Amino acid sequence: MKAAIYKSTGPAAEVLTLCDLADPTPGVGEVLVRIAVSAVHPSDVKSRGGARGPLAFPYIVPQSDGAGRIVSVGADVDPARVGRRVWLWNAAWKRAHGTAGELVALPSEQAVDLPTGVDFETGATLAIPAITAHRCLFSDGPIEGQVVLVTGGAGTVGSMAIQMAKRCGAKVIATVSNSEKALHAKEMGADHVVNYRDADVVDQIKQAAGSGGVDRIVEVEFGGNLDITQAVIAEGGTVASYGSMAVPEPVLPFYTFMFMNLNLRTVLAYSIPNAARAKAVADIAEWLADGTLKGVVAKTFNLDDIVAAHQSVEAGTRIGVTLVRIASDV
Repeated sequence: MKAAIYKSTGPAAEVLTLCDLADPTPGVGEVLVRIAVSAVHPSDVKSRGGARGPLAFPYIVPQSDGAGRIVSVGADVDPARVGRRVWLWNAAWKRAHGTAGELVALPSEQAVDLPTGVDFETGATLAIPAITAHRCLFSDGPIEGQVVLVTGGAGTVGSMAIQMAKRCGAKVIATVSNSEKALHAKEMGADHVVNYRDADVVDQIKQAAGSGGVDRIVEVEFGGNLDITQAVIAEGGTVASYGSMAVPEPVLPFYTFMFMNLNLRTVLAYSIPNAARAKAVADIAEWLADGTLKGVVAKTFNLDDIVAAHQSVEAGTRIGVTLVRIASDV
């Protein structure tokens, strides 16, 4: 099979190459999926760049998310799964082979059926962003009637979180950095959009939230946004954070938060509890089927242009998920 690989970490143009690999074979409990579309996320480029440490394998086929069709199954898997259209999660998590190749073998539960009418492109946008958003929103109970602040509202997780929160009855405030991203957040369903670069960002969030404050924050930058968090969060509120790149080791205002009875939750999509993941997968399937959840595609590259795809993610200007087209005849 044709695949992109890297044998050492570093800049995309220096370490990513295309090669022919032996076709994988599904083991016990596994399925073999022919990939139509693979997704490139910030976590994928960080791993390739070396931010996650040295390689655990002689080479890596990058990228955890994708979509395609099951072409064969291993022992203990229902043969009726052959031919099913699926989206994938955790393909490259602690594994050598991700989705940036024509075929991938992985545990059957990591290949989730796509509802009728949902295309491969949408399927490839789901796993990391949608599961992260779901965990941030619903890990501590229902959100109906709550005020939810989604920071980075035009990001891939932010876009999913806005849609899910609105679907489940919350008032949604989103923060963004420019007018184009503000329009996108509105299109996703945000009730109020605030430019976080405005001098009165706190006042705008407070006004939008109302007298009770913000009940839950889906946080892309925990350390960098602590001042805003302290100013707008409601007593007993929750901050569910999946990133803190600008300030990776923030100084925590512990007693301030303790006396407010705040709940601080960190979220890593790869290793959330099995029950939480199962609930996320079930809800995502339902919302895809009824049309209340959609993926957002920034740009699609061919596999031959894998370097450019990684570089586009690193540029940080995209709105939506960057995809790599692996095959059109899946």
